[in-house]
Parts: sequence; structure tokens; C-alpha cells
Amino acid sequence: MLVAAFLIAAGNLVSAQENPPPPAAATAAPAQAGAASIDDLVRILEDDKLRADLLQRLKQRQAGPQGAAPAAAPAETEPGLARSVAEYTKAIAEQSAAALSATVQTFRQLGSVVSGRSQVDLLRLRDIGLALGFVAVALFGSFLIARLLAERLQAALARRIAGLSWPARTAGLVVAVAVDLAGVALAWGAGYLLVLNLVGTAGRITLEQSLLLNAFLAVEIVKVAMRAALEPRHPALRLLPLDDTTAAYWYFWLARLVSLLGYTFLFVAPVLALYLPAAPVQALKILVVLTALVIAILIILQNRLQVRRRLFAAREAGRHDLLAQASHVAGQFWHVVAILYLVGVFVVWLVNPLHALPFVLGATAQSAVIALLGGLVLAFVSRLVNVSVRLPEDVRLRLPLLEPRLQAFAPRVMQIVRLLVVAAVLLLIAQAWHALDIFAWLSSASGQRLAGAFVSAALIVLIGLAVYVAMLSWVEYRLNPDFGTVPTAREKTLLALFRNAFTVALAVLVLMLALAQLGLNIAPLLAGAGVLGLAIGFGAQKLVQDIITGVFIQFENVMNEGDVVQVGGKSGVVERLTIRSVSIRSLDGTVHLIPFSSVDHVSNMMRGFAFHVAEIGVAYRESIPEVKEAMEEAFERLRETEHGESIIGPLDMQGVTAFGDSAITVRARIKTLPGAQWSAGRAYNELIKEIFDRRGIEIPFPHVTLYMGEDKQGKAPPLHVAGRLDSAAGPAGPAAAKAGSPK
Repeated sequence: MLVAAFLIAAGNLVSAQENPPPPAAATAAPAQAGAASIDDLVRILEDDKLRADLLQRLKQRQAGPQGAAPAAAPAETEPGLARSVAEYTKAIAEQSAAALSATVQTFRQLGSVVSGRSQVDLLRLRDIGLALGFVAVALFGSFLIARLLAERLQAALARRIAGLSWPARTAGLVVAVAVDLAGVALAWGAGYLLVLNLVGTAGRITLEQSLLLNAFLAVEIVKVAMRAALEPRHPALRLLPLDDTTAAYWYFWLARLVSLLGYTFLFVAPVLALYLPAAPVQALKILVVLTALVIAILIILQNRLQVRRRLFAAREAGRHDLLAQASHVAGQFWHVVAILYLVGVFVVWLVNPLHALPFVLGATAQSAVIALLGGLVLAFVSRLVNVSVRLPEDVRLRLPLLEPRLQAFAPRVMQIVRLLVVAAVLLLIAQAWHALDIFAWLSSASGQRLAGAFVSAALIVLIGLAVYVAMLSWVEYRLNPDFGTVPTAREKTLLALFRNAFTVALAVLVLMLALAQLGLNIAPLLAGAGVLGLAIGFGAQKLVQDIITGVFIQFENVMNEGDVVQVGGKSGVVERLTIRSVSIRSLDGTVHLIPFSSVDHVSNMMRGFAFHVAEIGVAYRESIPEVKEAMEEAFERLRETEHGESIIGPLDMQGVTAFGDSAITVRARIKTLPGAQWSAGRAYNELIKEIFDRRGIEIPFPHVTLYMGEDKQGKAPPLHVAGRLDSAAGPAGPAAAKAGSPK
């Protein structure tokens, strides 16, 4: 439809050049009156006296307004919206009435021509029609032959490039378009040779014949472009993702619309304007354009659901970004917008075809090109988003988290780039429609200053992101035990704190520099931040206490990540240590977050060395030297296991430490590396049990002695224990139990 509208505009320009419109206030004068006025002007110019008198009058008329005092002219104001709408409505009504009147007048003139009362030279019209018909038959006949030859060449080319890569298919498409253009050029040249040599006067061509040949050339070149884009007969040459049915459908209707509008405005209307008044010609144009409008609206309605499904595809695929939301909204109302646009173009063509229509069509063409380029850029960006970031093997080994971080970071950056592309497309479309003058604003001092500020702020943010990624990569490299020196627990803690503090400081610095580049005075912000910090210090004393205590804990190096500590009544492994709190995972897997304000002491079990304290209870009858010998044997066997590497000293035998109710406690200590005392102790206990069992050393357990008392002779009464009988024992059960009870 856009190409067809350009053909309409071209036809309007041709008609305007051949038939310039009369002034609005002038009335239609007869041809004889126009000829008489020209004769009078020639007579005045030939007579010296009359010519001098005319020059004198013209000079007086020119000097009159200059010498007179200028009258106060009313202030000119821009027409309001209501006035503009009223003027357009008036113009539409006048054009419609003129078209209806011209149609009626056309039918009347046709009737007069049939009855013989018209002054139109029928014989001349017949000769012109026969000549044009002969030229048309020869022109389209030669074009049909050329098209058949071109189709064969294109079919052979399509068979050869079928299945090849897109560069080969693109090259084949260029060759096919060249063959198609050659066929059009041959037919057009054959038509001109026929006209110059066989039709009419040799070596001369009439205006009607030239209009036909030029209209044919323009329409067929447009069709060549459509065939190159859709390729309805050769799928191997088609670059657009369309099936054969869709491509044939769109080419069929677009070719009909282009032929209808192109031949009407470039040939039929200009030829009729040579022999008929302007009103019937304008009526024909309105009728043809209205027919094309109805066809275009029907095409839009037929494809409403298909286009809607394509626009809904991004949302249904799970995307919820801005483009997917906009496509979803556009899918619901696109046909309404398209119909309103076509109706608007039709109205503009009715009201002001020589000025408003070229502007609308030019803005539409620019918008289409801008949207196409923006779509290509967005498609390229989408492909970059889908391409995963792959780092070299050496880099991935040194920085194992860098690749996942970049893969998570790249889509966000591409999303921002996508939004910037959409914003640029919208601004350029607004520039095309003169809604905004972006280029004039950018060339101004304020525009350059603001654009430079935005670019500088964006560069600062990008540099900040790059520094952030570099810092994270460096920390990750230092924490990687496979490269360089193995980090200690202290280094892990300090690097984690450095990462957090550097992130906060970098974010504040980048924000302040970006705001400063945008022209915002950051001094009040800094002062406000100081006042806000003071208010927070008074209102959140617990938070301040947490931070101060955390600073001293880190300064004194009391605990680090990976240490086993007891803090705030909870014991476990330190998983995360910040300036305000510590996260501890206990033995059962529970994570405890303990703020430093609630910490009054810290017990660290991972400093320097550790002891496993073995307190073994033996029976009173056992020999203590034998027990010590068994414990020494268990220790020597322990050193022969995998736990021997973590034992850093001999067995510290401390001997008997307590006399219990049923056992004597013998204590010994095993000195180990920090953190190894628990595993070594468990293995030592297993060996103690095995050796004690082999040596017959009793590990006592609590005993209970039941004392029943004595009588006066010093004898204890016998104890009879009675148990309940099962219900199957019958009635004798309770009696037997009673008989067996103590007396």
C-alpha cells in the first residue's frame, strides 16, 4: 500500500504539471475569453503609448501602499484545533460534493457523446485509442515473452542454489532480480522502437504513448521489487521466512493494487485530462482510490488473526520484557491502527494531494525504513543475547565464576541496549513526522550539553561495572586454591569484607559521578547524607553497636570464615562474616544469624592447635597401669591410620582424675591440628573399645543394688517375685499370683 500511495502521489504531480489548478476565487472562463485576453495583452505591448501607460499604472500601484501609512493589521495567530478540524471537514465535504457532481457530469457527457451532441472529435479519439491499443498489445506481448524467458532462467537458478547457505542464496537473488529487470527493460525498449518506427509518424511519439510506456516501466519496476522480496514461484530464492501460500497471497493482492493505482494515476488519468474537464478525471481518481482502500481494508481484516498470533508469540514463549508487552498490546489493536492510517491517507489525499500527501507518504516511508533498521538491530541484539559467553579453558580454571557471571550479566546489558534502540526508533519516527526536531535540538547548545552529559554518565556507569567485574574476578582468583598460594581463613574473611565494602563504595562513587555529569549538585546530597547518617546513628544504636563491635572483632582477628566457634550461645562453623553479623551453621544444619551487639564472648576452636580430651572410665577392680598401657597402645595404632598426619605431639597421659560412683576416670590428651580433634577423637574411641574388649578391661556402667532389710536375727527375708499370668491361664491365674506373693 505504501508503494501504491507513492504511485498516487506521482500521478498527482503529473496531473498538476499538465493541468495546473485554477485560483480558488476564479471562475471557469470560456476558451474564447482566454484567447481574447491574450490578444489584448499583445496589442498593448506592441503600442508604445499603451505600454507606457501600463507601466505608469503599475508603478503608481507599487508606490501607493509604500507611501500610505500601514493599517493596523490584526495579529495573526496559529489556527486552533477546532478551526483546523473544521477546515479539513469543509475540504472533505467540498471534495466529495465535487466528485459526485463530476460523476453526474461525466455520465451526461457520455450521453451527449453517444447522441452526437458533444463537440468531442470521435474520429480523433478513435485513432488515438487504436494506436494506444496497438502499442499496448505489442508492449505487453513482448513483456509476456520476456517474462517467460526470465522465469525459465530463474527456475534453473533456483534449482542450482537450493539448499545452499544464505550468502549464495543472496547472490542468486541478485542475479534473478537482474534477469527480471532485463526482461522489463527489453519490453519497454521494444515498445519504444515499435512506436517510433511503426505507429504514427516515423521518429515521433505522442504524449499518450509516452505516458503508457512510462507507466508500464514504473509499475513493472515496483512489481520486480515485490517479486524480489516475496519470490512467490521460487522458494529457494526467498529470503523472508514465509511459506509458499503466504508469499503467493501477498504478491497477488499487492500486484493488483499497484497495477490499479499505477496505471490509473500514471496513464489513464493524465490521458483523460487531455480531452476531458478536471472534474470527471478527479471523480475517476477518487473511485479508483476508494476501490483500492476497500481492498486494502479487506486484506487487513483477512489477516487480522494471523498477524495477531505472530505478535503474541513472544509473550506466549514466556518473555515478559517491554518489547513482548508492546507486541502483545499491538497484536490486539494493529488492524484498527492500520485501517485508521489508510483512511487518514485517503482523507489527506482528498484535502491536499499536492502538499499534505507527499509529506505523509515521505514520513511513512521514513518510518518504515527506520522501523526496518531498528528491527534488524533488535534481531542482532537478540541473537547476541542467545549466544552464550564462552571463555578460554585457562581463564575458566582460574576464574570459575566469571563465565556464569558474564552469562547472567550480558542479557541485562542487552536488554538495556534493546530499550535504547526502541527509544531511538521512536525518536527518529517522531522526527520523520515533525512531531519533534531531534536533530535541531542536538545541534543546539543545550542539546549538546544534555546529550554529552547522558553519554558521560553512561560511560561512567559502564566503567564502574567493568571495575566491579574486575574486582570480583580478582577476589575469586585469590580465593581459588588451585592457583597461587592457598588462601588462609583470615584472607578469606578479609577478602569477603573487602568485596562488600568495595561494592558499596564503588556504587556510591559511580552514582555521585553520574549525577554530577547530569548537572546535579551533589554537595547538598553529601551534606544530607551526613545528617541522615547522624540521625541513623541516634535512632539505630543497635546497628551502630553491631558495626563497632564487628570492626573490633575483625581488628583483633578473633574468628574467620570456616572456623568452628561458639558465639552468643550457639556453636558451629562460620559461614559468612560481615561487618555487622556472623552466620553460623550448627551441627544439625541450622543457620544462626547472630548480630555482634549480642556477642559478649567468642570461643574459637580452630586456633593454632587443638586437643582431644579422652576421659575413660574403668571398673574399680582394673589395674591402672594396664589401663594406661592399653590407652598407649590405642594411641600408637591411631598414629598408624590416616589421622596420624593431624597428630602433632605424643600422648599426654594425665592419669586418674576422678573416682566416680561405679568407675575410675583416667584422662589423656591427643594434640592435633586445629579442626582435626573431633575426627581423631572418634577414631581413638573406637580403638579403645576394641583393645579393652581384647584385654578384658571392663568399662563399667551404672549398677543398682536392691537392699530388702534384715530381721532381729540378722537374716534377710526371702524375696518372691510374682508376675502376671496371661489371660489364657484361666481363673487359676490370680490365685497362683496371690499364693506366690511374699508374706
